[in-house]
Amino acid sequence: MRVFVIAGEASGDKLGAALMEGLQSLVPDVTFDGVGGPLMQARGLQSRFAMDELSVMGLAEILPKYRALKARIRQMADAVIATRPDVLITIDSPDFCLRVARLVKAATDIRTVHYVAPTVWAWRPKRAVKMAHHIDHVLALFPFEPPLMEAAGMACDFVGHPVVAEPVASDAEAAAVGEGTVVLVLPGSRKGEVSRLMDRFGVAVKKILAARPDAQFVIPTTANVHDLVKTRVAGWDVPVTVLAPDTQDKAAWFRRADVALAASGTVSLELAASGTPMVIAYDMAWLSRIIISRMLMVDTVTLVNLVSDTRVVPEFIGADCQAGPIADAVLQVLSDPQAQEAAMALTMQRLGQGGEAPGLRAARAVLKGLNRAPVQNHEAQGK
Repeated sequence: MRVFVIAGEASGDKLGAALMEGLQSLVPDVTFDGVGGPLMQARGLQSRFAMDELSVMGLAEILPKYRALKARIRQMADAVIATRPDVLITIDSPDFCLRVARLVKAATDIRTVHYVAPTVWAWRPKRAVKMAHHIDHVLALFPFEPPLMEAAGMACDFVGHPVVAEPVASDAEAAAVGEGTVVLVLPGSRKGEVSRLMDRFGVAVKKILAARPDAQFVIPTTANVHDLVKTRVAGWDVPVTVLAPDTQDKAAWFRRADVALAASGTVSLELAASGTPMVIAYDMAWLSRIIISRMLMVDTVTLVNLVSDTRVVPEFIGADCQAGPIADAVLQVLSDPQAQEAAMALTMQRLGQGGEAPGLRAARAVLKGLNRAPVQNHEAQGK
C-alpha cells in the first residue's frame, strides 16, 4: 500500500505520525511519500522538502512567500499524479493542502482524505461544499462534525481528538510542583495573542491576588513567545513563575492548578484532560473582531462548552474581554471548581478517552474508505 501524505505544521506532524504508526500496525507493507516534520520522518517518511516552508500564517507572512508556496503546491500535485499512490492524505493546513487535492482530483481519480475538518460549525459553512469537489473523505476530531461533512457530500469519520492520547500528570507529580492556590495563566502561543491579552491578564491577576493573597501565578510558554511573556510580565508588579518552553513540569502544573485563565483554543481541552477548571478570554484586532463576530454561528467558542453541550466555562470574547469581569469569574470558579467537573469529564469521554488511540482509529477509517481490510497481525491485535 502506498500513501502520499502532506502535513504543513507541527500539530499536523503529530497527527501524521500517529496515523502513520496506525497504518504500519495494520498494513505492514505500507510505504509513505510526501512532506512532514521530524515526527513523521521518524516513522519512515523521507520528506520531499522541509515542512517549515509551509508553516506560515497570516497575510503579511504569506505574501512574500506566495510564489514559492504556489510552486510547492504544483510540485506536490505533480508528484502525486506521477506516483499514483493508493491514497492522498492531507493534514490540516487547508490553504496549502486543499489546493494540492484540487489539482490532483482535476487530473486523476486518486482517493483524497483530509485529516481535520474545517470549522464550518463555527463560521463559513460553505467551505465544506467547496471542499467536497476534491475531497472524498474527512477524518474529524470532534463528534459533532461528521453530519456536517456528510451533508456537504463527503464521507466522514470521527476518529478522536489527539488530546486524549497525551500523557496527564499523576496527583503525586502535581503535588510535587507547588502548594497553595495555583492559578495557571495561558495568554496564547502566538505573539499577536500575547501582545493583545497580557495587559488585561495582568490587571486581572492583580485583582485576583488582592482577593486571594495565597495565590501563586504560573505561566507556561512556548519557544516563540517566551521572551515576550517575560518582558510583559515584568510590568505586572506581581510575583509570577514563567515556565521555560522545555520544562519537564508543564503537565504537572496543568494538573496541579486550581484554575486557569486561558486564551481561547485547544488549550481548553488540555486543561479538561487534566481536570483543571478554567475561564476563557480572547480578543483580536478590531477589524477581525467585527468581521468574525458577524460571521460566527455559535454562541460559544470554548471547545469544552461545545463538546459537552453545556455553557459552564465562562468566556470573555472580543469587546467582553475586560480585566474586571475576567478576574471576578476566576474568583467564582475558585470558590466553586466542581461546577465544571462533569462537563470536562464528558468532553474527554466524547473525544475518545479510554478507547483506541486516535491515530489507530484514523488508520482504520482510511482503510475502510479504501475497502481494504487490515492485516490481523499480533501488533495490531494488541493495540
